[in-house]
Amino acid sequence: MEQRILGKTGRNVSIVGLGTWQLGADWGNVDPAQAQAILAASVEAGVTFFDTADVYGDGRSEQAIGKFLKENPGLGITVATKMGRRMEQQPENYSLANFRQWVDRSRKNLGTDTLDLVQLHCPPTPVYSNNEVYDALDTLVSEGAIRNYGVSVERTEEALEAIRHEGTASVQIILNAFRLKPLDDVLPAAKASGVGIIARVPLASGLLSGKYSKDTTFAENDHRNYNRKGEAFDVGETFSGVDYELGLKAVKEFEQLVPEGATTAQAAIAWIAAQDGVTTVIPGARNVEQARANAAAAGVSIGKEFDDGVRWIYDHYFREAIHPRW
Repeated sequence: MEQRILGKTGRNVSIVGLGTWQLGADWGNVDPAQAQAILAASVEAGVTFFDTADVYGDGRSEQAIGKFLKENPGLGITVATKMGRRMEQQPENYSLANFRQWVDRSRKNLGTDTLDLVQLHCPPTPVYSNNEVYDALDTLVSEGAIRNYGVSVERTEEALEAIRHEGTASVQIILNAFRLKPLDDVLPAAKASGVGIIARVPLASGLLSGKYSKDTTFAENDHRNYNRKGEAFDVGETFSGVDYELGLKAVKEFEQLVPEGATTAQAAIAWIAAQDGVTTVIPGARNVEQARANAAAAGVSIGKEFDDGVRWIYDHYFREAIHPRW
C-alpha cells in the first residue's frame, strides 16, 4: 500500500489506516478475539497506522493494540492515541500534571515506553491557542514519554490555530464526501506547514457504506442510536452531523458515481485519500471482511468526474447546514 509521511513525525504511514474506536465501545460489542483478528487482517492488507484513544472502551482499544503488537513485534506500525476526555472538559484540566497521568496510562495500555503520537482529543476551543499547553507537550517530548504530538479537532478554526504552533505534527479532522469544509483552508495550511492530516469519520458513521436504510436499527450502546442529536458528544461525530434520512437520499446519488469494481465504501475512502494534503484515512472495522475491504480502497482510482459529483452532492444536500457549523 502507498505510504505517506505523517507530517512532522517523519514516519511513513499507509494511506488507509485503521480507526479503532469500534474495538473499544460505542459501536456495539466487539469480542476480544475478533479485535485481534481485525488488527491482523488490516496489517496483512498493508495497513501501518492504527488510531486509538484512552477513552475508547476505557482503555480496551489501547489494550487490544498493545496485546497485538506484543505478540507481533517488528511490524513497523505507527500508533496514534488521544488524551483529554477522561476529565470534565474545562481548559484548566489540560495541564502538564494531567498529561503525565494520561500518557502514563496509555503507555501501560499499549505496552511501550514512548508513545508514537499523542493527540489532544477534541478539547475545549481555548486549549488550541494556549501556549502553556504546547509547552507541556514539548516537555513530554523532551522527557521521552512521547515522540510527537498533534490535535484532533471538531472545527476547522481549531485546526488552523493548532497548525500555527510549531510543535504540532498532525491534525485529525472529520473529512468525507458529506463534510468538505476542510478542503477550503485546513488542507492547504497543513501542507504549507508540513503538518500531517488524518481524516476521520470517512464513511459518515457508515452512511457512505450504502448499507443503511430508514429501517436500519442500531444497538442501544451504539452512538448512532444515542447521539443523533448530540446528547453525549458533538453531533458532528455521528453521521457527520447530517440528517440521517437526508443522508440516505444523498448516498443514492453518491452510489451513481462509484467506479466499476469498487464498493460504495471503498470509493468514499479513496476519494478522501486522493485529496491533496491528506496523509491517511482511518475507517473503522467491525469484522475482518470490513478491514480487508477498507484497506483495498487504497487501490481505487478516483477521477475528476467523481470529484465533481461529490462536490455537487455536498452543495445540493449539505453545504447550507454543514459548512457554517464545523
